[in-house]
Amino acid sequence: MDNPRPEKVAVIDEVRARLDDAQATVITEYRGLTVAALANLRKSLTAAGGDYKVFKNTLVKRAIDGSPHAPLDELLVGPTAIAFVHGDVSAVAKALRDFSRTDAHLVVKGGLLDGALLSPAQLAALADLPSRDVLLARFAGALQAPLVQLASLLQALPRNLAYGLKALVDERGGAPAEAAPVPGEEAEPAATETAATETAEAAAPAETETAETETAETEPAETEPTETEPTATDTATDTATDTATDTATDTATDTATDTAEAAVPEGESPVADGTLEEEASEGE
Repeated sequence: MDNPRPEKVAVIDEVRARLDDAQATVITEYRGLTVAALANLRKSLTAAGGDYKVFKNTLVKRAIDGSPHAPLDELLVGPTAIAFVHGDVSAVAKALRDFSRTDAHLVVKGGLLDGALLSPAQLAALADLPSRDVLLARFAGALQAPLVQLASLLQALPRNLAYGLKALVDERGGAPAEAAPVPGEEAEPAATETAATETAEAAAPAETETAETETAETEPAETEPTETEPTATDTATDTATDTATDTATDTATDTATDTAEAAVPEGESPVADGTLEEEASEGE
């Protein structure tokens, strides 16, 4: 095959490109499978992230010769179909295993992952693994669990402290009663408040009187004469005045009488004139 036909060259190039693009490859034998069964197998592998195609062993060997996929050469025996994995290896391995359980004509020979050859048993172990999404979810849950536990512990600390304090208070008979105030302490604020009240009441009339005084000085009011009751001083003054008047009158009368008697000649009776008697009567 020094000068292969262009059709064979194209197939060899296709095999090389598919192997290089795939994350893993699985070699199977499809002897005995019908066209319908192969169609169903391809459909299930496509859903799992794989691609399934039949190639001649001679062309595959020419494609892998001198490449990292050379270990697959020993598996290329009999009618061969290759499953190219472009996603989760365990999903493709599980799809092949499930299909082989329903149709025994499909035989899984082995595979290649990261340059390492995989046996049928290893592929079966990969098939038993959960899918990539499930593994990522479990991994995320494993990372989240300690964080959730830590958050729960942090929340439990103040809650447990509050429960402990409440239990301690209940054990000692409830919340402590407020201390009764000392009588002296109550009296002193009361006295202070009373004094402040009296001062405010005293200051209020004073301010009122001051305002009234200022108003009176500003606008003089008409004063009406008022009658005043006689006082003790006025009474004493009136009595003294009356006494002095009576004394002066008596003295004047006596003096007038004596003067008249001296002026009347002897032998005349002052009574005849009636003057002295009338004057004496007026003086009295």
